[in-house]
Amino acid sequence: MDVYEALYTTRAMRRVKPDPIPESVQRKILDAAIRAPSGGNMQSWRFLLVDDPEVRRRIAAIYRDCISQLWVTVYKDRVEQAQANPDAPESKDFQKVYRSAEWLADHFAEIPLLLFSFALADTSGGSIYPATWSAMLAARAEGVGSALTSVMLFRDAEVKEILGVPAEEGWHMSSCVTFGYPTGRWGVAPRRPVHQVAGRNRWDGPLGFEIPDPLWPAE
Repeated sequence: MDVYEALYTTRAMRRVKPDPIPESVQRKILDAAIRAPSGGNMQSWRFLLVDDPEVRRRIAAIYRDCISQLWVTVYKDRVEQAQANPDAPESKDFQKVYRSAEWLADHFAEIPLLLFSFALADTSGGSIYPATWSAMLAARAEGVGSALTSVMLFRDAEVKEILGVPAEEGWHMSSCVTFGYPTGRWGVAPRRPVHQVAGRNRWDGPLGFEIPDPLWPAE
């Protein structure tokens, strides 16, 4: 797969089939992950694959609760705005994300493979997130959809207990990535143009160019 196709189309794919992910694909996902840059080459990371139905069931109950908390805390204002003005373009965009996240919450126990990422003494995610993203890109190359969430930090201790994470070792749970073969189609995710979210030399410095449409695929 062309690297730009992977970069442009590896968006959050929450709606996936319950079909298992072959071990051969799992191997590629994890091996790609550990090749990512690591600060000082310390490799202070730990990855945990979860495919046991009972463990997934227990994690699913926590995820459901955490998503519910998310709507009434972090996203409270956006939920209320979308409800007040449902026909506004930004409301429609948010509702798509909301429905997608709710679908995942309702079907979390059926997701065939989870990847939990942990970092030691690095709460910034400077090393663990590049590794996690590499795992997601590798999955995309194999036709597997993924979606990253950190929402279960609401109940961090309980998740760690279920997964048997040694409490005394100081591991920080960075994220959980869901993996599965998507039910929908791959595509370039709509985003605000880069010139609206980037500058040059100073915070308010003009970028110097505009990109009104995605550069991939090239004409």
